[in-house]
Amino acid sequence: MKRKIPEVLTTEEQRVFLRTFNRKAQTGLRNHAMMRLMLDAGLRCGEVLNLRTRDIDWKTGKIHIHQGKGKKDRVVWLNDDALEVLRQWKAIKPESDLLFTTLKGGKINDRYVRALVERKAKQAGIEKDIHPHTLRHTFATDIYRESKNLRLVQKALGHSSIKITEIYTHIIDEELERGMKYFRKIS
Repeated sequence: MKRKIPEVLTTEEQRVFLRTFNRKAQTGLRNHAMMRLMLDAGLRCGEVLNLRTRDIDWKTGKIHIHQGKGKKDRVVWLNDDALEVLRQWKAIKPESDLLFTTLKGGKINDRYVRALVERKAKQAGIEKDIHPHTLRHTFATDIYRESKNLRLVQKALGHSSIKITEIYTHIIDEELERGMKYFRKIS
């Protein structure tokens, strides 16, 4: 059975998408920080919403994901820019063990995040069918493009089997095919 190749965002689409968040507003900064975690660390929506402030090493950017999908723990790292966005949110967030909450300190619903991603993608002019998991697929594709290391992608995503991770090689294969078909046409 052939698996469907997931939709991913281009680098420019990611930039435009992230620019739609008003980081001067408290909810805008919070929502931007959540999207950065999905795009820059490959976190699932549920992992972002269950992340606790103590799960992050605020000096190194090391994040401990506890009880991810399949009840597995894993460790990922954030780049300095994304970590700075999280620090800004942490400085103004409501009192709670959870890193991301409503403005009153309650738990955020994953349906809210799904609707947010869809609305912001539309606002950014992205015509693809975008949902929170698209951001994770984008992360995986980008890190595979950069590293060419499927095991690294597997570990970052927390996949138990490399077979699951192999879908990202097909994305790169399609890009190679498109690039080569239109490469240097000499008559």
